[in-house]
This record gives sequence, C-alpha cells and structure tokens, in this order.
Amino acid sequence: MQSYGVEAGQGGRLGAIPDAAGTNFALFSAHAEKVELCLFDEAGAHEVARLTLPARSGDIWHGHVQGVAAGQRYGYRVYGPYDPRKGHRFNPHKLLIDPYARVLDRTFVLDDRHFAYRPGDPDGDLSFDMRDSAEVTPKGIVTGEPSIDDTPKPQTPWRDTILYELHLRGFTRRRNDTPAQSRGTLAGLASRPAVAHLRELGITAVELMPINPIGDEPHLKKLGLRNYWGYNPINFFAIEPRYAAADASVEFRILVETLHEEGIELILDVVFNHTAEGDAFGPTLSLRGIDNASYYGLMPEDPRRYLNYTGVGNTLNVEHPSVRRLILDALHFWARLGVDGFRFDLASALARTGHQDCRPETGLIAGIAADPVLSRLKLIAEPWDASPDGYRLGGFPAPWREWNDRFRDSARRFWRGDRGQVAGFASRFAGSSDIMAGRGPLASINFVTAHDGFTLRDLVSYAQKHNWANGERNADGVSENYSRNWGVEGPTTDRAILALRNRHRRNLIATLLLSQGVPMILSGDELGHSQNGNNNAYCQDSETSWIAWRDLDPDDQAFLRFVQSVIELRRSHPEFRRTAFFSGQQSADGRKDIIWLHASGREMSEGDWRDQNLSAFGCMFGEGERVLCLFNAGGAAESFVLPSARGSWRCVLDTGSADGSSEASMASGAAGAVEAHSFVLLKETSA
Repeated sequence: MQSYGVEAGQGGRLGAIPDAAGTNFALFSAHAEKVELCLFDEAGAHEVARLTLPARSGDIWHGHVQGVAAGQRYGYRVYGPYDPRKGHRFNPHKLLIDPYARVLDRTFVLDDRHFAYRPGDPDGDLSFDMRDSAEVTPKGIVTGEPSIDDTPKPQTPWRDTILYELHLRGFTRRRNDTPAQSRGTLAGLASRPAVAHLRELGITAVELMPINPIGDEPHLKKLGLRNYWGYNPINFFAIEPRYAAADASVEFRILVETLHEEGIELILDVVFNHTAEGDAFGPTLSLRGIDNASYYGLMPEDPRRYLNYTGVGNTLNVEHPSVRRLILDALHFWARLGVDGFRFDLASALARTGHQDCRPETGLIAGIAADPVLSRLKLIAEPWDASPDGYRLGGFPAPWREWNDRFRDSARRFWRGDRGQVAGFASRFAGSSDIMAGRGPLASINFVTAHDGFTLRDLVSYAQKHNWANGERNADGVSENYSRNWGVEGPTTDRAILALRNRHRRNLIATLLLSQGVPMILSGDELGHSQNGNNNAYCQDSETSWIAWRDLDPDDQAFLRFVQSVIELRRSHPEFRRTAFFSGQQSADGRKDIIWLHASGREMSEGDWRDQNLSAFGCMFGEGERVLCLFNAGGAAESFVLPSARGSWRCVLDTGSADGSSEASMASGAAGAVEAHSFVLLKETSA
C-alpha cells in the first residue's frame, strides 16, 4: 500500500475538501471507536491505502491527507460495536459511502457482500458477516468546489407557474433526434429538441424526479428489475452515474443554464425521509455503518427495529442535529448550483418530533421555511407519509406549497360520473379554500396525474390496474384509481369509445389548467403516453415508462394542440391565476367575485349542493369581462340558461368538440346546450 502524510486537519466542513496541499476528510459519528479512510486506484478496484483519521472534534472525525487531489476514489471503514439490540451496527468489513460525497464512481449494484449480517443465519440480523464489500461498493470521488451558478434566474411568480413532472431518463430515452449517447441523461434533457418541446408547450418549471444515486431493493434484484423512479437514495449530493453522458457535474450546470435561458425553472424532487439501506435486514452502505443509532429513528422499546413512517423500512432521525445538518447542507449545495426549488417526498416524515408526533409547523420543516436562502426558493411538500397520522394536507406553513391529492380525486370522480361530487369539485376548482385556509389558492399544487398512478391516457382507458410486469402478482399499487375505461378495458379501435376517452382527456387537463392554484402536468400526458395500465411503474426502466417520441396520430396531435391552447388561455387570463380566494362578496365592479350557477340560470342553493344526482352546474367570475364555466359530467346534454352579461357570451373552449375550440356567441338569458361529458368556457364580451 502507498504511504501518505496525515495531519489532524479540520472538522468544520464535512466531506472531502481538496486544497493545494491535499484533501481534508471529515465524517460525523457519535458512537464510532475508530474511522479509517480507504483510498483506491483510478479504477476504484484496488485499495491503495488505509489511513486512520487522527483527530476527533466532538463527534466529527477528521484528518488532512497530503498529496490527495481531485479525482481520488475513497470510502470509509468505521469501527464500533455490532450490537443491534442497542441500535449499533458497525462492521468495518463493509466499505461505506461518504454521505457528503459529491460524485460516485459507479452505479450501485446490490450484492450479498453489502449485508453486515449473514442472510439466512438462524440469528438473523444479530449475526456478523466478515466478507469485505469494497469490490462491489461505489466509491466517492474527491472533487473541487462546484461552480456557483450566477446566471439570472427566471424567478417565475407562483401565479404564473406551470409545473411539469418528468423523469430524467424516461423523458429522452426514446428521442431519435437526440444523440444516442445523450438519450436518458442530463445532456439529453438539455438538448435543443427537448427544451423546445417544453418551451412550445408553455411549461415554466420542470419538476425533476430524483437524480441522486439509487439503491435497488433486494426483491427487485431477485426479479431482475431495477428501481426506476429513484425514490431510494444512497447519497444526497451526487448524481446517479447512469444519468450522465460524460461528466454529470458539467452536464447539470449546462442543464440549469439552458433551462434558465429559456425562462424555465428547475425543481428537484428530493428524498430525505429514508435511504436505500432499508429495514433491519437491509444492506449496509453508508449511514447504517457510520452511526446507525444517530442517523435513523429506532423503536424506543426495541432499538433493533426501525421506525418506519415511510413504508420502505427506515426513517431518518431528522431531530438529530447532524442529520438535520446533512439535509440542510445538501439543500444549500443544490441551491448554489442554481436549482430553483425542491419537492420533498413524504414530507410529513420530516416533520416528526420525538420520532412520533407529526408537526409540520415546527422542527426541520419550519427551519427550511425560515432559512434565508432556502425560503426564497420554491418549496413543495408531499404532505403525507406512510403512517395513519401522517396525512397533513393543508398543515405546512408558508412559504411551503403542497401537492393536493384531493384535487386529483375530486376531478377524477366528478368527470367519471360519480354521484354527489359537485360540491367537492367546486371547492377544488376554486382553489381549495377549505384546505388552504389563510394561505391562498397558490398554496395548492393541483394535479390529476403524477408519476405514482395512471397516466392521463390510462386513466380514461383502464378501470383496473395491470401491474403484472412488476412481479408482485398485481398486488402492488393503489387499487382504487377513480378511473374508467368507457366501454373496453385497454386499447380499442372503437371510434365512439376513443372519442369519449379523448373528450375526458380534454376535460381533465382543462380542469387542471383553469382551476385556481398551481397546475402540475405529468410529462407525456400531452402526447398520449400509456403505461399499458400499470399504475406503479417504479421498477419499469423500459419502454413501459419511457415516453415514445413518435409521429402522433391525429387524435394525439389534436390533444397536444389543445393542451398548448389551454396553457395559453390560462397565461393570458389573470382570472385563472388568482392570489386570493373568492369571497362570494361584491368586488370593485359591484358584482360578486364569483357566482355559482344552477343549469336553470339561478344561483346554486344549499339544497343544490347536497343534491346527489346533480352532475351539471356552472360558475361565473372575474373582474371586467367575466368568464363563465359550464360543467356537465352527466351522460346526456344539459341545457344551461346563460346569466346576464354586459354584452354577449363568446365561447372560447368546448371540450365536446374534437379540438376543443368553438367560436359560437350567445346572448344573455339564452339557453345553450352543453354536450354530455363536457366543459364549456365562455367569455363576456361587449362586442
């Protein structure tokens, strides 16, 4: 082995920080007895040095190694008790990934040597495995300070924001107009055709599904599948290696700059609630072997077991100062690289106090909201976790915004034709004031589809999930999707069924884009992407998930144009982008700011709202020239008596037509028919 000069160094900054003379290494562990730094050759195959970190400042182990420069591969071995009954799982035979590593040298591939106990041993996780894991563990790579992004940001106001959730790999994996080596990578997303699609569609912010290094679950390895979505991280600073065509750091910087130049913001989906180390029977990759008892929430009565608010085996102990520091340091790292915001997966798990109570108004969630840098970015919570008390929609403090799954369900159920949905649908359309009270409609991130669930095409094509390809006998995924196939399960050539499905695609996307709140579109929905009825494609790194960039058939071409036109309609009409809730009181022009209308033309009564058979209603709102929305979720045409207007009513959108367009004009008080399963939008005009 090679010899290196080692000095005490500094413990102020964690991670591997190079300087002119070498590199300073610092690692937190409150319960370790010794920490060894392992250096590897350029291929990461052979250990060339093993150095004991010579100094400890509090719970920070550190040392400065002379001659170690950027590009050096490294990992740690941490010594301490292997005593799962007391929460300790140290095993120096397992090479550990630095939690602060900014680059990993390879994609993680699960191996039996990653387990610190002997799988199959009668003592279970109490046994101790002495096989060395260095050969199969990704190594950190020492890197210099990243370039700080100082290019102007779009800083799009929330009221003007249109989110677009996409998977980095799936978005361009099948783009034939992108160089083959760039497809499915950061470079692919930054390519001219990909960015042009976003710009032409009218997107203002990309919400990128997790890009941190991914750990495949053991059961997926047995099935020959991979974790595709990426909600199973092994590190919070690095980028999954397979997401780069060449240099991930360079490509990420170019992506940020390219999107910003086009006025598009970049929001990262981050997973700080758990790691890929799983439950007590999972692999030892990083935090578990560094200091299991500090990093993870453990059962107070049995520290051998993990608190599992995430549903995947473990939950990070965000009350611990060093765990909280890790998360905040990671957020600041990405913010310095130019990221415009973050979406926090299972955010309720980050609001746990005492490992049990869920209190979003305190702790880490409140700390992020008060942070002088992070509070200026877009902060989006998935306001639930996997526990019964974790559903906290409406409970996150400003400036947080929240995914609103009740909007999704109301929109789906109303347009599916379920009984008694009018009142709930109206509340969601108007901004969910019953949920977001005191914060305004822009606190609600509205969506009808997301990565988890059916795509828009499948939502109107399948009544049941079809997840057989996931290898779990179709038992995974949500069973109730509030979907409907409209006559045939899955693909069909029946033109009447296809026409009805296309109409409902228009209904759902128009509802999403014209409701109060912030809309989020699932990538590929505008193109008619289908996952063949799979509503849990987390393990489908295949054409099931990859968007098919192809010549669209006439129906999908028309739908793409429709989505573009409704986005433009929202952009050009401030009535759909309110910052305050409707009050039902008179506005500056002497008219109520919103009026809810029965099809007969009168205002809705309390009895109407409770009418379980009502499927058609309308609303009129806006200052100056008003807009009139007419909804008919029933199976027959409905005659609406139009309210009085200062002039006439001009139809600007009708989902009952093949392309959603209409130029018809109608007089005040006239009766107009709204076709079955249709949404009609009219605008008041004095002309």
